Amino acid sequence: MFDIEVENIKDEITGRERSVVNIENKVEDVTQAILTMARGSTRSNEVNELTKQIISESVLEEYEAIGLSSDPRSLYEINEMTAGRDALGKTKKKMPTVGSWYRRIIEKARTNDNADYRFHYSYLIKVMKQYIREYNGQMAYFDGQSTFELLEGATFINLDISQLEERFARPLAQQILMSWIWEKFVKKNSEDRAKASKKRVIVDEAWMLLPFPEAVDFLNTMARRARKRNVSLAIISQRFQDFYERPEAQAVLTSSDTKLFLAQDKSEIQYLKEVFKLSEGEASFLITCLKGEGLFKVGADTAILQIRPTKKEFEFVETNLNKLAEMKKAQS
Repeated sequence: MFDIEVENIKDEITGRERSVVNIENKVEDVTQAILTMARGSTRSNEVNELTKQIISESVLEEYEAIGLSSDPRSLYEINEMTAGRDALGKTKKKMPTVGSWYRRIIEKARTNDNADYRFHYSYLIKVMKQYIREYNGQMAYFDGQSTFELLEGATFINLDISQLEERFARPLAQQILMSWIWEKFVKKNSEDRAKASKKRVIVDEAWMLLPFPEAVDFLNTMARRARKRNVSLAIISQRFQDFYERPEAQAVLTSSDTKLFLAQDKSEIQYLKEVFKLSEGEASFLITCLKGEGLFKVGADTAILQIRPTKKEFEFVETNLNKLAEMKKAQS
């Protein structure tokens, strides 16, 4: 969650690229994730702007404690052997963790003399304990260093979190993974479109994020940021009504130029008509179309299409347990 990478930004005046470590954005991303953790599955209303301020200040202090600055060289251990050399061959510093942040919160609470902060420190110490390895918290799998790197140049990478509990652990993992993907995948693309390769980030079952305001905010922010680096964000969801009921979540959908609608239930078609300005004919088609058929909209243009996956594609995306068992039996 605390992982941060160098990014190349384009100077709007000179047009030249330069490498920086954007601590300000990363502190905001980590703060949002910890806010989601602190609200918990009950989405507690005890969390407010003071809580956020305490979290944000402590996150920044975690980075300052390892000597991190906007200078890319600050990401690496410097000694007599490596001083003056480029990053290649240097050892990257260990990043902070939720556990190290939690220990800082405990210490700050002990020395705090601000009465307004007292309740919020107490609240954070109590609710965040479940995420800490040192205390064998039930969700302590979120406390630790990243153990792998994305393979640059891989055609497709799938991060599977389907085994996590659906109500809270899975959407929290989605939010943290989006932040991680931003650092490891999106930021590696240049802001110079001539140099940037085409990349896409796909968020499946995005409706799970919607009850958590910080997760929705990050989704919208990532959509805006990614465009500058020639990266598109694709949102997949079967529960459109959840988006309809949260105007702040509609922005990421309505700002998308490309939309694919598959067969819809009658109970949700009115929401789709209203938000996406579908005609009566388009709406009627979506509640009567066959499996694999749909509407493809790019800007103001609409086309009816039929999706016919290849056998190999079916093997990759099939989720029917009976068919998966048949495929496994056929291969043995």
